[in-house]
Amino acid sequence: MRVVFVASEGLPFSKTGGLGDVIGALPRTLAEEGLEVEVLLPRYRSTKSGEMAAAGRSLTIPLSSGFRFATVQDGGILKGVHYYLMDCPEFFDRPDLYQDKGTGKDYPDNYLRFAAFSLAAVEFLKRLGAPPEIIHCHDWQAALVPVYLRRNYGTDPFYQNTRVILTVHNLAYQAEFPRRILREISLDDGLFDLEHFEFYGKVNLLKGGLVFADAITTVSPRYAQEIQTPEFGAGLEGVLQKYAGRLSGILNGADYDAWNPSSDPLIPAHYAPQNLDGKKECKRALLQRMGITAPVLNRPVLGMISRFDPQKGFDLLAQVARELAKLDVYMVVLGTGVPEYEELLEHLAEEYPGKFLVKIAYDNALAHLIEAGADIFLMPSRYEPCGLNQIYSLKYGTVPVVRAIGGLNDTVEAFDGNSGTGFKFYEYSGPALLDALARALEAYRNLRLWPKIIANGMQKDFSWTRSARAYAELYHSVIRSKTP
Repeated sequence: MRVVFVASEGLPFSKTGGLGDVIGALPRTLAEEGLEVEVLLPRYRSTKSGEMAAAGRSLTIPLSSGFRFATVQDGGILKGVHYYLMDCPEFFDRPDLYQDKGTGKDYPDNYLRFAAFSLAAVEFLKRLGAPPEIIHCHDWQAALVPVYLRRNYGTDPFYQNTRVILTVHNLAYQAEFPRRILREISLDDGLFDLEHFEFYGKVNLLKGGLVFADAITTVSPRYAQEIQTPEFGAGLEGVLQKYAGRLSGILNGADYDAWNPSSDPLIPAHYAPQNLDGKKECKRALLQRMGITAPVLNRPVLGMISRFDPQKGFDLLAQVARELAKLDVYMVVLGTGVPEYEELLEHLAEEYPGKFLVKIAYDNALAHLIEAGADIFLMPSRYEPCGLNQIYSLKYGTVPVVRAIGGLNDTVEAFDGNSGTGFKFYEYSGPALLDALARALEAYRNLRLWPKIIANGMQKDFSWTRSARAYAELYHSVIRSKTP
């Protein structure tokens, strides 16, 4: 089976968030499972790449607002996956991928940029020989691929047997624009209706992709259920309910080549479930790295690695900060985000030195050290499509305390005294978070129970192999069930 991924970012070429990680890992794992896999990405100014060769002819992109011109470069075959990069300097030779970091606002022509990318993808695949059985698109930036395939190329025999999967990594990002843009991106203005693109008086590009895709996936089974409700549906719950028969949730995987305490090159000591001595050394190193010259190693370390945003529960953290300060714990926080929360954490670090240990930065090496050196990991998210840090935490023997939503609920099992891997709370409130943390700290003090919880978590397998096989099964199912 031949599968082509179309996405706006992906390692090792580009990344701003979790999508880049998924596109770096899932195609590679599918290739290991025997599928023929290609990935098409934009070539940005910041794209990390070596020498590239032209692949096929230059492309003319027929946008109604004017023809655009691009070339597609061959990124080579990496770990069994063939990469191609669409080079269109007018749209992608910019300092950042999606927005002007100086203003913090999205580029106003994002609809044109990713319409051009989507059209170029559909046209370029015709230059590669036989049609793919599956085109797997990701998020709103590639959501126009199924639209163009069915509307603009609907009578093209080349794509008669090609099926399109659209994966939604975070429903909150939908891409809404004025009605006029439909004609600018070579689509019929008649598509501006409730059945297709119209969304509260605007064009919603993600909605269009959901309507035209042959199958829709998201990144955890629980999130697939949640996004059909008003609380988590971000206004598209009705659309997702209508197409529920096409919708499924497949849990993201973890890259255990990079995140494994038995081999991680970024931590000072390795360890495994049978011998946790190395974890104590990592705890010592973490606290010293954060400025504690004489660490108290029997004092629990609470870790957080996150974007500082209300989605991630930082409004709850603000509510309970004074209560946390009264606990006999170290609190290590790493990340960047909303200035309000950056300032809060910096203030807490100043007011409670030796208690709140904060670094406002992106620091991959420190992230690995926190996963290895912390005892408890906090993820009090308002919503969480999948989440990866709780999965890393389980592998590193760092017990997660999570809100029971989305992928957090799917990956963390509540400890019941024997089985289970962490602690959950349900109500989105400060007291509920503190109650779950209190239960975790009580277990930490129990020298019989705590090693059992750690061992339960470290034995869990959330590798990409399981996820890739679920996707391969979906691909086969879509091909079997869809009549041309």
